[in-house]
Amino acid sequence: MRDFSQTAEPSGNDKVVPSKALRFVIQKHAASHLHFDLRLEYHGTFKSWAVPKGPSLDPADRRLAMEVEDHPLDYGDFEGTIPKGQYGGGTVMLWDRGYWAPEKGFEKIGAALAKGELKFAMEGGRMHGSWVIVRTKRDSRGRASWMLIKHRDEGAEVGNPIGPSDEDRSIASGRTMVEIANGKGKAATPFMTASGADAGAVWQSNRDDSAPAGLIKPARAKAAAKGQAVKVLPEFIEPQLTEPVDKPPAGPGWAHEIKFDGYRMQLRTLDGEAALRTRKGLDWSAKFPEITAAGAKLGDGIIDGEVVVLDETGAPDFAALQAAISSGETGSLVFFVFDQLFDGLEDLRELPLAQRKDRLAAHLDGAGTVLRYVDHFITAGDAVLLSACRMDLEGIISKRLDAPYRSGRGETWTKSKCRAGHEVVIGGYTTTNGAFRSLIAGVYRDGKLFHIGRIGTGFGRDKIAVILPKLKALAIAKSPFEGKEGPSRAGRQGEVHWVKPQLVAEIEYEGFTADGQLRQAAFKGLREDKPAAEVDTLEPAPANTPLAEPKAQKAKPAAAPGAVTVKSATVSPRGAAVVMGQTISNAGKALWPDASDGRAVSKLELAQYYEAVGPWMIDHVRGRPCSMIRMPDGIEGKQNFFQRHTSAGQSSLITEVEVWGDRKPYLQFDSVEALVAAAQVGALELHPWNSEPFLPEQPGRLVFDLDPAPDVPFDWVIEGAREIRDRLQDLGLVSFCKTTGGKGLHVVTPLSAEGLNWDIAKAFARDVCKAMAADNPDRYLIVMAKAKRGGKIFLDYLRNDRMATAVAPLSPRGRPGAPVSMPLSWTQVKKGLDPAKYTVRTAPALVRRLTAWEDYCDGERPLEEAIRRLGKV
Repeated sequence: MRDFSQTAEPSGNDKVVPSKALRFVIQKHAASHLHFDLRLEYHGTFKSWAVPKGPSLDPADRRLAMEVEDHPLDYGDFEGTIPKGQYGGGTVMLWDRGYWAPEKGFEKIGAALAKGELKFAMEGGRMHGSWVIVRTKRDSRGRASWMLIKHRDEGAEVGNPIGPSDEDRSIASGRTMVEIANGKGKAATPFMTASGADAGAVWQSNRDDSAPAGLIKPARAKAAAKGQAVKVLPEFIEPQLTEPVDKPPAGPGWAHEIKFDGYRMQLRTLDGEAALRTRKGLDWSAKFPEITAAGAKLGDGIIDGEVVVLDETGAPDFAALQAAISSGETGSLVFFVFDQLFDGLEDLRELPLAQRKDRLAAHLDGAGTVLRYVDHFITAGDAVLLSACRMDLEGIISKRLDAPYRSGRGETWTKSKCRAGHEVVIGGYTTTNGAFRSLIAGVYRDGKLFHIGRIGTGFGRDKIAVILPKLKALAIAKSPFEGKEGPSRAGRQGEVHWVKPQLVAEIEYEGFTADGQLRQAAFKGLREDKPAAEVDTLEPAPANTPLAEPKAQKAKPAAAPGAVTVKSATVSPRGAAVVMGQTISNAGKALWPDASDGRAVSKLELAQYYEAVGPWMIDHVRGRPCSMIRMPDGIEGKQNFFQRHTSAGQSSLITEVEVWGDRKPYLQFDSVEALVAAAQVGALELHPWNSEPFLPEQPGRLVFDLDPAPDVPFDWVIEGAREIRDRLQDLGLVSFCKTTGGKGLHVVTPLSAEGLNWDIAKAFARDVCKAMAADNPDRYLIVMAKAKRGGKIFLDYLRNDRMATAVAPLSPRGRPGAPVSMPLSWTQVKKGLDPAKYTVRTAPALVRRLTAWEDYCDGERPLEEAIRRLGKV
């Protein structure tokens, strides 16, 4: 309907930078009639409605919204004049823009639109809070009429319709409609197509002069309020702390902020001098001179926030923060400020949070980029948390908007984390042949230090160079841990070195083993702002019970009539269940009619399996294009197919990734929720690329597949896997083993991908297999032809090609018995190994105490030296 040679409107050909949150724009459009165009980003386009009177912040207003055609994303930057005679001829203003989130989760947007009722939140320059848009009817042409209604929440303004006005100015350029029509004033600041325009969109401050105008702003307080006057500004205020919760609080009245991964700090400014103090009141002003200098330029007062370093993607990086402090290179540090306690000699702590944040925004106005105001969402906390987790952020903080500031821990501030994290005390470390291997961790309980496990990953050369001298300086002869099991259990592997328990480490972990030890703990950095004696109360989380056969039970009073509860999943009379917030249809359908224990494995159990093993499995799947083998009717059904590209109606939890050379996006699973979404479509197998995470053109690991002929004894396969391990070890590479879920084994070696390409990786794998087959041609071969494979093991090196895949660790297999590809320690790879015992039913309990592959990331090695050694053999 447009001639792009005549109109300056975007055609959709320009590539739009991917956003970390869904964007919205509202364009004021003076065509034949003045109206407003509401556009919500969804599946790569803008769902669009024409709203004649514009959105209203008054819940009493019901605004007509006519559904119109989808618009390309680059249309979100359009502000200008459409020539007369063209479709929609007239002036267009960017009236508002920001980010939006559905109330019930991103994966349910399509269903809500199809149903005709979408509840969502918008946070922009003018729009704040939650709305619902409801379809009322369709005309004879199928065009839909909707009603747009504001919810009653902190963003509502009764009696303030925010209707059209001649005084309206663009949120992007500050121009009026007349100035836009006349071509006067500055052009609109890009929002959709400018590189990096929305980096960190969920939490980035609109006070940052380098960011586009109109990013998220907080809900505004209803009226100005005054705090209590004091005579002297306090030196320090004990900070308010958060209460850990499993999920964000639901309902209105809460502000949801991104949880920062840095150092909590309090900035006090008085008479042009500023001081930064830790949460324990230690003066760290000298450590952060740039922030202190910027704070000195503010008005008098006390503000609360977090010192952070941002990585190249705009996300907080705790390790980089530590490195900056250690080196003294603190110029790139940012102080994100989320609360104001004093404004001059006015104590604001009794004011509601909404009013304190309004005062804070004004206090920081013009402060520059070193001090940044923290914005928030006021609804859809679960959606904000999901977005944070998908961006690999730490989690979110939820705060009551009507609550005062209270020192200490309380229920009005809560934190929901994407991955468990805590501080631990370092009581020792281990080495192997003199090389650093792991930290030995503990916590204090009743004044005594108790051992809780090892931290074996998360150490790069830079980190080791920082912590090792500090560890050696604290060396002691005896274990500092209470209890006789401390030294023996801590020293299971490597040479043990005990240290005075003075250093505090920040870690991430995936829970606890059955005997109370940390599972999959990863080192993030040392904390200097917390004394070791205060590191306590880290208790083992309740272990998940093994998956069980679904059994009908009496419905709980809160469930729908006729529903039954199955392992925390409510199954409706129509056979649907909910796992991790996702509906699993036909939950009772048997996918494996005969598991190893003789009972059928249902679709619900598959979803629960992915939920149970997902935290371990996702690290070996995330960031890699991944194919799935779908068997929606089970392993005996006729609808079995291989899928690697995205498809219509696909869950938004599954990432779409572009691969060079293929026009269709590939599938990618970047969260445990995405794995559950795979179960919903009957994906019994997941086969990722062997690339470096988020770098599909770089090999990240080699996979050697030992595929035996039917007449080959499994002991031969075991011997072959160990021989590959030994050959790789001689070449300087570290290898790991897993079952394939069939009769073979996979030997996997992680690679340092610098300077590596697929041709080099494949050629190296081929040469290793070729040498092995040449040394024992009666047992091994590298030719795929089945006619030559009788009585031999096929050494399959072809899985190391670009776009080739290998079944993921812990992925189920669509074979009788419901087997899985199980990670193994090399001590398990011996005579008597039975791959059939690792199944969808048995693996979850084993994963909770799985120690195999713990040091996988530490096993990364460059291939250059291995190639050199192989050439000399």
